[in-house]
Amino acid sequence: MRTDRALLRDSLLAAALAAASVTLSAAGGHGSHGGPGEAALLVLACAPVAARRRWPLAALCLAQLPIVLLGALDSDTGLAGLAGLILLYTVAAHRGLAIALTGLSVATIGYFTSASLSASSMMWTSHALTTLVGVAVWGTGRSVRLRRAYLEELKDRAARLERARDADTRAARAEERSRIARELHDVVAHHVSVMTVQAAAARKVLTANPDLAGEALTAIEETGRLAMNEMRNIVGVLRTDSPSGPPERGPQPGLRDLPALVDQMREAGLPIELEVEGASVVPAGVDLAAYRLVQEGLTNSLRHAGPGARARVSVRQAPRELTLLVEDDGRGSSTEQADRTGHGLVGIRERVALYGGILRVGPRTGGGFEVRATFPLKDG
Repeated sequence: MRTDRALLRDSLLAAALAAASVTLSAAGGHGSHGGPGEAALLVLACAPVAARRRWPLAALCLAQLPIVLLGALDSDTGLAGLAGLILLYTVAAHRGLAIALTGLSVATIGYFTSASLSASSMMWTSHALTTLVGVAVWGTGRSVRLRRAYLEELKDRAARLERARDADTRAARAEERSRIARELHDVVAHHVSVMTVQAAAARKVLTANPDLAGEALTAIEETGRLAMNEMRNIVGVLRTDSPSGPPERGPQPGLRDLPALVDQMREAGLPIELEVEGASVVPAGVDLAAYRLVQEGLTNSLRHAGPGARARVSVRQAPRELTLLVEDDGRGSSTEQADRTGHGLVGIRERVALYGGILRVGPRTGGGFEVRATFPLKDG
């Protein structure tokens, strides 16, 4: 459809040029061989414009023959010269350098052949000006082609970078999901293990209705063990095999470990102010996710805030939500600021979304950067 519209436009242009050339030639009454023959040559000189997009070089070559004959007949070329310039521009703008140079040579040879066969004499300055115009039109076409190629290269490069960025993001998310799965495994396994131990102890000490109580507690114990085994099997599918050995068995960090984390970051050179409001126990999964968020936020500030920056960590626990804020007043370079939304914060976004929280990451009002998250807390 687009090609058909271009062909229609070019055909209309060729017809308009031919009609104008014939009209001007008839009005001028120039030449000794006027009449239908001259009009036919003018039409033949303008007609190739209709095929300029599909066969630009062939159209340019076809247009030169009637122009040379018009020169030999010393006839008025009308707008046939303009048609030749349009064809020369098309060859330069839509074909490679070799074909474009061939088109320039054909147009130059055609012009000087027509001028040499014409009985009319022209000043050398007129020939020089005509040649200069032809070279300028050819150069404009080459410039348009080079710019078009440059823009296409930029688009292709941007598309490649976008695909690479998407692949990196997917890899980061997959890696973070694997780490989340490992940590959730440890958290849930701890609680299930506690449940199993408590149920087993209760079964041993209960004396009232020992048979019924024993059966119930035995069921609790067996269910807890079964749930733990199933959980390990399911989460194990999500975990990446590690060649370094079995998974860690130590307790996972939480909000209680924030002072130690802050001290560690202070020793690394980042002044930090820590504010904690509320001391209730939060769910283990949220506790771990909150710690990781603060850890990533402070690491982000340490890497990108720049020298002399200060950071602040605020933890506020309300009855139904937990709010965390990690912010700094650093400036850093433009490259460092652009790197602040890297893979680590992609993983933090996954963690917050896992517990139904809301995360905001970005520049802080008045300068610096902030990571703010709100986790919903269930009653009891």
